[in-house]
Amino acid sequence: MSAQTIDALPEIHDFDFIHGRWTVAHRRLKQRGVGSDDWDEFRATANCEPRLGGMANVEEMDCPERGWMGMAVRSFDLNAREWSIWWISDRDGRLGAPVRGRFNADGCVLEGPDADDGRPVIARYIWSDIRTDSARWSQQFSYDDRATWETNWVMDFTRAAA
Repeated sequence: MSAQTIDALPEIHDFDFIHGRWTVAHRRLKQRGVGSDDWDEFRATANCEPRLGGMANVEEMDCPERGWMGMAVRSFDLNAREWSIWWISDRDGRLGAPVRGRFNADGCVLEGPDADDGRPVIARYIWSDIRTDSARWSQQFSYDDRATWETNWVMDFTRAAA
C-alpha cells in the first residue's frame, strides 16, 4: 500500500485524540469475577505519541501511587481495517495478547482473549465520551464466553495543562 493510499484511510487517525499528556483517574475493582463492588481509586499520568504517520501510537502510563508503570502499543491493520492494542506492564515485561476492534459513532470497542489470575477470559476495552480534553477507557471481562460482562476498570483521562 502506498503512502497516498494510507492517507486516504481516515481510520488511521481514530486514535489521534489520545496524543499528548494526560492525568488519569483510575477506578479498579479490588476483586474481579466475584460480584464485588469494592473499588480502588487512584491517579496516574499518561503520555501518548504517534508513530508511522498516525497508524500507530505508544502510550506510557505512570502510576507512582500504586508503584507500577505500563505501556500500550496501538496499531491500525490496513488490511483488516481495525485497531489492535497490546499492553506491557513493568511487573513482567511481557507483551500481552492484543484486543482488536473498530470505532463507531459511540467510540471504540476492542475484544480479545486474556487471562485473569490464570482463568481464561474475554477482555473488552471500550473508549467512550471522547472529547478534545477528555476521554474514558473501561475494561470488561467475560468469564462465560460473552454471555455476561463485568466492568472491572475505568480510567477517566483529562488533558494535562501544557
